[in-house]
Amino acid sequence: MTDTTIAPAWRRGSAPAGTSGPTALRVEHLREPLGIGSPEPRLSWHVPDAPEGWVPTAAEVELLDRSAGDDAGTTTRVDASGVLVAWPFAPLVSRERAVWRVRVVGDDGSGAEHATDWSEPLEVEAGLLADTDWTASFVAAPWRENTRVDQAPPILRREVTLRDEVVRARLVVASLGLHEVTIDGVRVGDAELAPGWTSFGHRVRYLVHDATPHLAGGARTVALGARLGDGWYRGRITWDDRVRNVYGDRLALIAQLEVEYADGSAETFGTDDSWRASRGGILLSGLYDGEKWDGRVEPGGWQAAGFDDTEWDAVDVLDRPAAALVPFDGPVVRVTEEIQPVWSRRWDAGAIQLDFGQNLPGRLRIRNHPVGPFGVTLRHAEVMQDDELATRPLRTAKATDVYYSGADDDGTGTWEPRFTVHGFRYAEVEGWPVEALEDGDVVAQVIHSDMRRTGWFRCSDPRLERLHENVVWSMRGNFVDVPTDCPQRDERLGWTGDLQVFTPTAAFLYDCAGVLRSWLRDLALEQRQDGGVPFFVPTLPDSDPAGHHAAVWGDAATLTPWGLYQAFGDRGLLEDQWASAKAWVDGVLSTSDDALVRFEGFEFGDWLDPLAPPEDAAAAKADKYCLATAYSYRSTSVLAAWAAVLGFTDEAARYESLASRVADGWRSRFLTSSGTVVDDSQASSAIAIVFGLVEPDGPVGARLASLVRSNGHRIGTGFAGTPVVCDALLLAGYPDDAYAMLLQDECPSWLYPLTQGATTIWERWDSLLPDGRVNSGGMTSFNHYALGSVADFMHRVVAGIAPAAPGYREIRFAPRPGGGLTSAGATLDTPYGRAAIDWSVADGTLSVAVTVPVGATAVLDLPGADPVPLTHGTWEASVPV
Repeated sequence: MTDTTIAPAWRRGSAPAGTSGPTALRVEHLREPLGIGSPEPRLSWHVPDAPEGWVPTAAEVELLDRSAGDDAGTTTRVDASGVLVAWPFAPLVSRERAVWRVRVVGDDGSGAEHATDWSEPLEVEAGLLADTDWTASFVAAPWRENTRVDQAPPILRREVTLRDEVVRARLVVASLGLHEVTIDGVRVGDAELAPGWTSFGHRVRYLVHDATPHLAGGARTVALGARLGDGWYRGRITWDDRVRNVYGDRLALIAQLEVEYADGSAETFGTDDSWRASRGGILLSGLYDGEKWDGRVEPGGWQAAGFDDTEWDAVDVLDRPAAALVPFDGPVVRVTEEIQPVWSRRWDAGAIQLDFGQNLPGRLRIRNHPVGPFGVTLRHAEVMQDDELATRPLRTAKATDVYYSGADDDGTGTWEPRFTVHGFRYAEVEGWPVEALEDGDVVAQVIHSDMRRTGWFRCSDPRLERLHENVVWSMRGNFVDVPTDCPQRDERLGWTGDLQVFTPTAAFLYDCAGVLRSWLRDLALEQRQDGGVPFFVPTLPDSDPAGHHAAVWGDAATLTPWGLYQAFGDRGLLEDQWASAKAWVDGVLSTSDDALVRFEGFEFGDWLDPLAPPEDAAAAKADKYCLATAYSYRSTSVLAAWAAVLGFTDEAARYESLASRVADGWRSRFLTSSGTVVDDSQASSAIAIVFGLVEPDGPVGARLASLVRSNGHRIGTGFAGTPVVCDALLLAGYPDDAYAMLLQDECPSWLYPLTQGATTIWERWDSLLPDGRVNSGGMTSFNHYALGSVADFMHRVVAGIAPAAPGYREIRFAPRPGGGLTSAGATLDTPYGRAAIDWSVADGTLSVAVTVPVGATAVLDLPGADPVPLTHGTWEASVPV
């Protein structure tokens, strides 16, 4: 082995002079801890920099203030990690506010303790932690509708009188259906599509808004208003137009305005029988089909105090649903970006076509010009064909918004649909009243869960950088509250298999822990008695019979929590999901044969293998039971390690033994006498190597390399094999073949879509054919993240950064240059702080620079060199190549 020449960069004059106070304070997985759902929330922070040799040994958390309890002013020593540290004070009660700060104590090697500065304080506020905290009722419009067709959703209002200056106010809101709330006509909060999509039979989420700024002005009367929309609760879901009213047929609102006055008194105004209902300007609204707005029928001034609502209907007060009212685990959906069109043109009978240059999830915002009697129609599509919007891939989703101007619309304001979202790059505007588009007339608003970006990739090949950017955009496009398959057609479901294979990539790119923790709660709630996992979550009530143990998809119960644990170090997630993961593994094993081999039942297999015909995505080369048994081994092995983390020693030993039996059964059933896999597929061979069912340098690895070469380094895998095929080649000793496959641009390949102008990852390798025609298959999405799971390989192998311990407590820097790349790198905001790696190759030398955050350690593992342990700081190294 070669000695690694290494030195910390700061020894050349960049050493921090002191130790900064902790930053990035967080509560649970929330950046905005208002209305949290735990009385003992976990705390996180990190130390941005520290002198060489300084090691954190403890942290001191000070409770500066709290609105209840008697321990304000106390300081407690806690775990120094700063990652989801247990709440060290008396539990919070409902609505309680607490302000805390932290500093970290460390040892610089001299034996003397040295403390950082104190952090800036962070306030955390509990939500409504008990069901009895709710005094409001769900209210609904009194009329009953034929909800088998689109209906105008209701608007609701009530006026309340404030009796003194308001010093603090909270508006707590939930709904059956979507909602938007206002005070005196001003929107409260910026959440879109609230309260999102959960398993509404079990959980309905609420939001807590700071309404204090809306109630300034002393004693006065104010108007509370709300719009409702069908959303996931009542709107149609799936490709079957008849699937509506999945969770109920009445839209309803529950809202509680809690006010504290300057004189020390308090008052609560809740939804009750004093609220009034009518219809507004939204004539119809659906997630798939779009929204129709008519400003001519919107009641003028209804959101303002003093409006005469005597002609409106009294609301119905509904019984509380059985579902629990719970807070959000992660960020809400928001408008995260606005994009101007890159070109536009008049077309076909005056319609204007626009290209926004990026396939995106969102909607159009238009200037509210007065329009003619036919209104303005907005249509959306991901691609164009024959100079027209290619809408066939949308299937039955209309993806069309219609706008009719009202009396006050004069072109000085804007309009956008409220309760819909589309997946599109191109749009067509019909009926635009102005001859030429001006800047700002039509803007695309990007809408998705407002997750914090954490990971970035760079390299010397701009094609790989564009591929990575496409993966990022596909994640943005499909994390609209739940992790979906696609954002455009009549589907948009939380398919478990898509998310399972994409979890490591997702957890690198964004802090998705909160969003996916919520999703996993629903997965567990909707799991079958026999451990079967629905194909998509949330699922449709009564849609899946018991007995669904489809591999890859159902393995989301084990592999997604485990992947999140590796990325974020959240042991609590493992505790919460243990019963679900165990039920899944037990169910799979109990429905296997005596050798624990999978042998019957539905399987998706290596879904969308490029050899599968357009009309049969499951017709892959890989044997579906070979893959299912391999996945059974993987999940059982993970469950054994999971049990060990939780201290379940007996369970760990039992599942380790069961995993060994599954492996023996797999080898007996699916290996030939020469030691290769019986189906001779890329997918089964790659999975066998990466899951550890065979030695990587044996016959399976050699055969995989031969299969890849004989296919011209083009892709031969679908959803199951794609995430692991490059890793398998690397492990088997064929890195050149792994890079040749990664850099291939002939169809099917990861880079082929780039030659067709793709800005997101496609569902099919050939969603757009080489002749520019859309694939004839009924499933042809141009925004599907599953095949973008190769980005995980790009992070770990091309750039060279991976967790060596949960939460990146220890980091493995192990780049493996190849493919003619002259440089690559990645940056990751880990739970401990920012880590980074950059490498370059020149004149026969590999030069590497890495950054290790304070509180973490690392191992630098370069080709041909002995691994080198590293402490925090920025280090440089070089080895010959």
